[in-house]
Amino acid sequence: MGFPTARYFCFLIIFGALAISAGIFGYFFWGGSFEGNEIVFENISPEIIEKPITLLFVGDIMLSRSVAKQMEKYGDYRYPFLKIAGLTRSADLTFGNLEGPISAGGLNQGSIYSFRAKPEVVEGLMLAGFDVLSLANNHIWDWGSEALSDTIDILKKNGIEPVGAGKNNFEANSPAIKEINGTKIAFFAYTNLYPESLEAGFDSLGISSFNLEEIKGKISQMKKSGEADIVVVSLHWGEEYKREANRYQRDTAESLAESGADLIIGHHPHVIQEIENGIAYSLGNFVFDQSFSEETMEGAVLKVVIKDKKISEIIPLKIKINDTFQPEEISL
Repeated sequence: MGFPTARYFCFLIIFGALAISAGIFGYFFWGGSFEGNEIVFENISPEIIEKPITLLFVGDIMLSRSVAKQMEKYGDYRYPFLKIAGLTRSADLTFGNLEGPISAGGLNQGSIYSFRAKPEVVEGLMLAGFDVLSLANNHIWDWGSEALSDTIDILKKNGIEPVGAGKNNFEANSPAIKEINGTKIAFFAYTNLYPESLEAGFDSLGISSFNLEEIKGKISQMKKSGEADIVVVSLHWGEEYKREANRYQRDTAESLAESGADLIIGHHPHVIQEIENGIAYSLGNFVFDQSFSEETMEGAVLKVVIKDKKISEIIPLKIKINDTFQPEEISL
C-alpha cells in the first residue's frame, strides 16, 4: 500500500472543517457555553425537551344487550371498537366510563335495565387502548358483588386500571395515578346515583363515597404536596337526555375546580352537554344501543394536551354511533 496522496489530505482537511462548522452552528443554535473541555447547553427550549402529552376522554361504554348481539353476529369481541381504535390508541392515555360489569357470574339485581357483559369483551377495550376506566356508575352493581369483583379483577389482569370502585373503602376511594413523561396525573371517579349502602366498607367491596368536602380536601392536598400535577374528576351524574347541565352539576363542578381539579369529566345523561373551562358536563354515549334518537347515537370525545405539567389545549371531537353500535369519528 502506498503513501496517502495529496487528494487524500485535502479530503481530510475539508471533512474536518465541515465538522468544526457543524459544531459551532449547533453551539449557537442550541444556546450553550464552554466549561473546560465540555459544551454546556443552557437555553434549550422546553418544547424541544418535553413532548406534549395527549389524553382522550370518552363517555358511556355499554357492552351488553344489543351491542353484545353484534359481537356475537360478527364473531368478534373487538367489534364495537374496530372503527375508532385508531383514534383512541393515538393518545398517551385513554379514559372512559364502563357502564356495567364484565363477568360470567353474579346475580341479576332485578332492574329492567340490567347490564352484564361477557369477560371476553375486554379484548375490545384492550384494542381501543383504554388505560383507566371508571366503575362509579349506576349500572356497575346490576349483577351484584360477585360481578363487580370479577370486573375489577379482569380489568387489572389485562392492564386496565379501574377507578371509583374497589375491594375495600381505601381502594374504592383512591385515585389512579399515572405518570407520563414526568407528569403525574390523578384520576378520581364518583357517582351520586347510588345509596350509601353500596359504598365500599372498611373491608367490603363497593363503589367510592361521594362526599364533596372530603373530595375537595383530597384534591387540594394532592396538588399542594406535588403528589399530582393534574387532577381529573370523573362524575356519573345529571339528568338523562337533558342537553343542559343542571344547577347542581354546575355548582359541584365549580366547587371542585376551585379546590384544584383541572378537569371534570361527566357522563350518564346519554347526550352531550356543555363543555367549558375544563368541565365536560356530559360526553354522552360512546358505545351504546340507544337508537331511538339522534342525540343518543352521538357523543363527544375530549382531547386534552398537556405541556410543562399544565393543560395547554382542550379539543372537543365528535363521534357518531352507527347502526351496529360502533362509534365513528366525524368532523365537527
